[in-house]
Amino acid sequence: MAEVKLLRSWSSPFGLRIVWALQLKGIPYEAIYEDLSNKSPLLLQSNPIHKKIPVLLHNGNAVVESLIILEYVDETWKENPLLPEDPLERATARFWARYCDETVSPSIWESFTKEGKEQEEGIVKAKENLKYLEEELKGKKFFGGEKIGIVDIALGWLAYYESLFEDIVGMKVVTKEEFPLLSAWAATFADVPIIKDNWPSKDKLIPKFQAIRDSSLKK
Repeated sequence: MAEVKLLRSWSSPFGLRIVWALQLKGIPYEAIYEDLSNKSPLLLQSNPIHKKIPVLLHNGNAVVESLIILEYVDETWKENPLLPEDPLERATARFWARYCDETVSPSIWESFTKEGKEQEEGIVKAKENLKYLEEELKGKKFFGGEKIGIVDIALGWLAYYESLFEDIVGMKVVTKEEFPLLSAWAATFADVPIIKDNWPSKDKLIPKFQAIRDSSLKK
């Protein structure tokens, strides 16, 4: 049997993506939790350029960057595919997954780490970015159709972590009034057993993200 290890932290949504993918495919793995203030020799050896998590180790070979890991997992283990078979549909799914990573997520995170007028402007920008995803969900249960796909996993953090931002600073980006389809998607996604069973504790996440925000505001 192939040896699969996942280097991750308990709180990062990027490692959580890989957990979801492996469990959706029924792949046994060993989770190795990293302390990013004291990175292990294994992490530094496995990802010497960026020195970041997550890292997937498959029979001793390292794969880095969460979206790349997701595609590797999907190509290596064919059951419960995350990407469509059709080349055009695959390309479209890759586009939206990158859009979530490169445009949507940074705009929401930037809003969370600002205050006052800067935060208000950031929320407006984030909502403009989300409008395209709302349109993409028309007629669908998930971005992947009737089953969870790579875009759902890429954006999946929003279904849980956004409530942290609301608890900490009262910031709500995805409302039922403005984004009915995204709101329904988030509720459905978050309630899937494999997704729901792996969410980190909010009691632990809130002080951690509060500290991250406080540190960002001091810069």
